[in-house]
Amino acid sequence: MPTISPVRLAQDLIRCPSVTPVEGGALALLERLLGEAGFATHRLKFSAPETHDVDNLYARFGTGSPYLLFAGHTDVVPPGDVVRWRYDPFAGVIEDGVLHGRGAADMKGGVAAMVAAALAFLAERPNFTGSIGFLITGDEEGPAANGTVKVLEWAKARGERFDHCILAEPTNPKALGDMMKIGRRGSLTGRLSVAGTQGHVAYPDLADNPIPRLMQLMAALTATPLDGGTAHFAPSNLEFTSVDVGNAATNVIPPEARAVFNIRFNDLWTPESLRAEIERRLAGAAGGARYTLAFDPTNATAFLTEPAPFVEQLSRAIAAETGRVPALSTTGGTSDARFIKDHCPVVEFGLVGQTMHQVDECVAVADIERLTAIFARFLDDYFAAG
Repeated sequence: MPTISPVRLAQDLIRCPSVTPVEGGALALLERLLGEAGFATHRLKFSAPETHDVDNLYARFGTGSPYLLFAGHTDVVPPGDVVRWRYDPFAGVIEDGVLHGRGAADMKGGVAAMVAAALAFLAERPNFTGSIGFLITGDEEGPAANGTVKVLEWAKARGERFDHCILAEPTNPKALGDMMKIGRRGSLTGRLSVAGTQGHVAYPDLADNPIPRLMQLMAALTATPLDGGTAHFAPSNLEFTSVDVGNAATNVIPPEARAVFNIRFNDLWTPESLRAEIERRLAGAAGGARYTLAFDPTNATAFLTEPAPFVEQLSRAIAAETGRVPALSTTGGTSDARFIKDHCPVVEFGLVGQTMHQVDECVAVADIERLTAIFARFLDDYFAAG
């Protein structure tokens, strides 16, 4: 079985211009490498109304248990103005021990590390009896409608059952080994609209200004904290992201006022219970306001992977290779872990994310090599225990 350099693979992946939803050759590269190593590979293309077609890759080595799944994505956000980059964002340049390029941190470097670690592990074990798999999507940075969630549905329909999953997102704030994500907060977006009666500002008795009523309702949503947090989660927070009346005139009372808010919530809530709480607060403060409330259909549910042997094994591997015991965190935004958690326990650990989505995204070459060593050590421990 071939072994590969994780740094060279990261360079090759960066050189594939796989800006969502374009595959760019990245999945084809991984499919070839994994196929040559004996993995059964499946290229899966999915589509949905009003979305782009998206390529994904699923690969599995072995048929036994336990089954460890590695997950990630090869799609990247656009580079923006390439003139502002020090190097071509798709050239994969290494200088002074640093790999530069779009996706270096998020997350082609992480994908390269997990693939290289798995191939090295399997090369040393011709009689391996467990299973190692890869779920690599091209739709994480986009709508996430035709990627991981659909591959998981496809795999479940085939009878695939995973024991655990590592998602190699860039989880570390400053140094490799700082942080492992054992859960994520949920996300709920609401849209509040208050109706009024348009009129001249000089004749307010002939109009009904919706703006003070909207402000009253907004205050009701934020006056009392949603909760005080839990052992592994910070307090839930509601933030208004837009307030608008669509009114360019200074002498007209508008007919409508609108606000958009997003709530990042912990495991004290479900989307259903949180919707009910928002509706209760608005009803109690409405007075005579004529308002409507709608919630976006695509949201995320909070989840937690309990600290247990799986988490402890990865934490030990991280500490052994970096000298740091990672903090067990649930911070940050959403990730594809929100889909995976419905199929098996999942944790996230990858590279340092300080430059992700930025101009001159980069990652230390030594960190890619060390992350590969962490995954290799974990594989030894995981399958020895299994």
